Amino acid sequence: MRRLLTGCFVTLLLLLNTLVLIGPLMVFALLKLVLPGRFRDYASWSVMWIAETWSEIDKLIFRVCIPTRWDIRGGDDLRRDTSYLVISNHQSWVDIPALIQTLNRRTPFFKFFLKKELIWVPFLGLAWWALDYPFMKRYSKAFLARHPELAGKDLEITRQACELFKRQPVTVVIYLEGTRFTAAKRTQQQSPFNHLLKPKAGGVAFVLAAMGEQLDAILDVTVVYPQQKIPGFWDLISGNVPSVIIDIRTRELDPTLWQGDYENDPLFREKIQNWVNQLWIEKDQRIEALRAGRR
Repeated sequence: MRRLLTGCFVTLLLLLNTLVLIGPLMVFALLKLVLPGRFRDYASWSVMWIAETWSEIDKLIFRVCIPTRWDIRGGDDLRRDTSYLVISNHQSWVDIPALIQTLNRRTPFFKFFLKKELIWVPFLGLAWWALDYPFMKRYSKAFLARHPELAGKDLEITRQACELFKRQPVTVVIYLEGTRFTAAKRTQQQSPFNHLLKPKAGGVAFVLAAMGEQLDAILDVTVVYPQQKIPGFWDLISGNVPSVIIDIRTRELDPTLWQGDYENDPLFREKIQNWVNQLWIEKDQRIEALRAGRR
């Protein structure tokens, strides 16, 4: 009963926080649609400030209402004037609050690459657009075989979507597994890793090709739930998650990682895949160590 009441109360507070701030966010989003030039940047900064404030209030709600201990390790050198690529494992919807706890107002407000079709989602599409979430369009190999004149057009569209980031720092988040980890998915994939699904190198290669020159460093983030069961979002808001470990390692970004053609150059493709696999080998070992209580 206590957990049920806690979950309902936290849900109410999160909903109130969203309802109070969604109005101002939409106002500045609409202003951004109609304002010219530099005034659009001012509207962008206002939307970003509202989103960061929403995140800070959520952090306060979690801190006051639930007993979860956010064990953040590393990241002492994080800055708000630097652009980052965040590469993280993905297990649960709790991963998003974990990133908010770790990065909000310590780095530029983080963004995810979204499919271009999502811009038409009512309200959310406008909010994501106003928050400068990059909308990407990727053509399949089968489609390009029928329309070879469009080769490279998807990358050009994504680069155009990222133009704003040349004028302001950004934190881009990528989940290389493409979906949340479960033991069943791991078995189905025959993943060689104990705690991870197979990484998808194509997505990060696409992001690096579109934004590589604008990014300054990689934040290698590892999220670990020390309890045996991977928690769901209800477990978090009902106070049933004792602790979450968020381990951050800052890595230099090698410029050669975006100086090639992933789709058409087999050697470059192999280079990216080897780099991603090595990251995942080290992350799998890191998860094992963190679960065993080793630092």
